[in-house]
Amino acid sequence: MSNLSRRDFIRFLMTLSAAGLASYLSGCKTLEATLTKVPSKVAKLPTRGLSESTPPANTATAEIPVSTEGAYLAVARGEALSPAERTRRAIASVGGIERYVKKGADVIVKPNICNAYHGSEYASTTNPEVVAAIVGLCLSAGAKRVRVMDFPFGGKAKNAYETSGIAQAVEAVGGQMELMNLLKYQKVEIPNAMALKKTEVYGDILNADTVINVPIAKHHSGAGLTLGLKNLMGVILNRGALHANGLHQSIVDLSTIVRPHLTVIDATRILVGNGPTGGSLSDVREMDTVIASQDVVAADAYAATLFNMTGADIEYIRLADQLGLGTMDLKSITIETIDA
Repeated sequence: MSNLSRRDFIRFLMTLSAAGLASYLSGCKTLEATLTKVPSKVAKLPTRGLSESTPPANTATAEIPVSTEGAYLAVARGEALSPAERTRRAIASVGGIERYVKKGADVIVKPNICNAYHGSEYASTTNPEVVAAIVGLCLSAGAKRVRVMDFPFGGKAKNAYETSGIAQAVEAVGGQMELMNLLKYQKVEIPNAMALKKTEVYGDILNADTVINVPIAKHHSGAGLTLGLKNLMGVILNRGALHANGLHQSIVDLSTIVRPHLTVIDATRILVGNGPTGGSLSDVREMDTVIASQDVVAADAYAATLFNMTGADIEYIRLADQLGLGTMDLKSITIETIDA
């Protein structure tokens, strides 16, 4: 247990039910090994349309090739479509779920479930219909299992899962909600990092066959906006370190080692003020939009336009673009828009 601070350990114990505590105590020796295990691999980088024989870009400065399988970025919008149908159409337009999820794959879906206080109508958590649609698509593609998880900063995770409506929606389509276990975090050094030199990343995120990033587009008082890149903060243990070392650069440093295969941004409703938790419906705008792309930077740049901003207006998007993690130049990519 040397890798956990006393404070983190106590917080972990407080999240367990009696049954969970008994299970933890009985499995201490096995789980202890997880803390010192060196990650066998980082999340596989998206190949963005390259053939299987072509090695994926594995350096942060690699050029981003243009996709040849579907649109580079897709936007499905219109109140005539349900959130689930917008999600399915957007993913179909960027190549279909089978492009990202192979038969037998272990899939993790990472929405934004930041608090246990507000339902999805307040636009602080990802729309449950969007998440459930993605889980259903993954299972239909033959995924071995599809887990949905986040590490809320407001309230207990179990309560947040239920209050958001995501737990009920995911379980209804056959997915699994996972309470992120402190014993599964792994210490990782980040090569060539400018601010966040090392951190503790949830090990299953590093080792999953497919990671799908599903943020909600919303205002954030510190970062300007919470979108795909910032949503990845939910996979690390000590988020305070990102703020302490320089939030925008730390987000980008983390994004060099956690590279989702697909980003689907929920803009069914967006939060335009008092983020990230909100709490007033007066801060919510109905947008009826879902954005999908392999390129999280491009997805974030497009989502910024919903707030009358550009990618360059958000420092972490601009820095990620400069580092070659994607492109914020929307004029340079193929965008397919589905209106209904």
